[in-house]
Amino acid sequence: MGGYFRSWFGRCEAVAPERPDPWLCVPAAALIALGLLMVLNTTYFLGQEKTGDAFHFFKLHLVHIAAGLCVMFALSQLSLAGLRRLAAPLMIVAVILLALIWIPGLGVTRGGARRWVRLGPVLAEPSELVKFAVVFFLADYLERRQERMADFRRGPLPAMIVVGVIAAVVLKQPDFGTTVMLVAILFVMLFAGGARLFDLGRAGACAAAVLALQAVAKPYRMRRLATFADPWRTARGAGFQLIQSLIALGEGGGWGAGLGAGRQKMFYLPQAHTDFVFAVVVEEFGLVGALVVFALFCMILLRGLRIAHEEPEPFASLLAVGLTAMISLQALVNIAVVIGLAPTKGLPLPFLSYGGTSIVMALAALGTLLALARRPAVR
Repeated sequence: MGGYFRSWFGRCEAVAPERPDPWLCVPAAALIALGLLMVLNTTYFLGQEKTGDAFHFFKLHLVHIAAGLCVMFALSQLSLAGLRRLAAPLMIVAVILLALIWIPGLGVTRGGARRWVRLGPVLAEPSELVKFAVVFFLADYLERRQERMADFRRGPLPAMIVVGVIAAVVLKQPDFGTTVMLVAILFVMLFAGGARLFDLGRAGACAAAVLALQAVAKPYRMRRLATFADPWRTARGAGFQLIQSLIALGEGGGWGAGLGAGRQKMFYLPQAHTDFVFAVVVEEFGLVGALVVFALFCMILLRGLRIAHEEPEPFASLLAVGLTAMISLQALVNIAVVIGLAPTKGLPLPFLSYGGTSIVMALAALGTLLALARRPAVR
């Protein structure tokens, strides 16, 4: 058995040492540093009230970042062969964790959603790992089916079925935001993998119809849609969070109120340290701060697409496309929700929001992109 594992890891050899890609590291480091400030800023009073320790959530966030950095470093050292061999194990572990959610004693329910699994002292959100695993699975699958992508039944359809089943399980939790993200990643990678636009259009119309039906199937989702259309009608109810977010945006103005001077984080804005941390950024740093955050994500987006464009290996190119889409689309949706351009989805802002599994997976995606960015120098 020991020889088997040595052989397995031997084929996951590290690439040659090289300076990390600054076009990925610098914007990600800046976002993480800003996130640390915001988590400390938004959880100081929350920690004091809930645990008696004002720095409780900040210390947990540091632990999550440390774990994420370890994962990032490990992944950044892998060769393409090593990354490819992760595709199947990642998918298997993600599906197992997704199933564990429904086992009494392991699954954890919060706010009416069963999205977490407790493994000893660790509370994990499997849907975050699922997004990461699906990217690896699709990159591997699309590379193997390159010659069949023009045939809908033999190319795109099996991938759609696999991801569709996983998305349905995630939707059952319920987690509508992650479901939308999985579908979006699927179509982005199918397009990059050579699927015909006609096939994607037909399948996209069906997926949009299913998601629209799901959006109106539950009363709480209907309330979210109504709140999105006119939050002021339910200012003391469902519209409260969006209104408080808009107030924070308005208070920020051009240059912001200054670090620590924002008021909305003081129990006015719900989820100020997670899904709505961008509102606090704008309140305290203004439009300038918002544009800086947007520019940092754009740097990661452009660099990720550049890596995908330069890669001669289909698996590596598709992997770069998928991971870049995973980070960028989630950031875009989160910001759209905060500024009132999309209904509330419950998606964290990558690198900035408080959250254990989300920050670890964001750093895992970054580590994989760093491994791919090293490849041109060793080809």
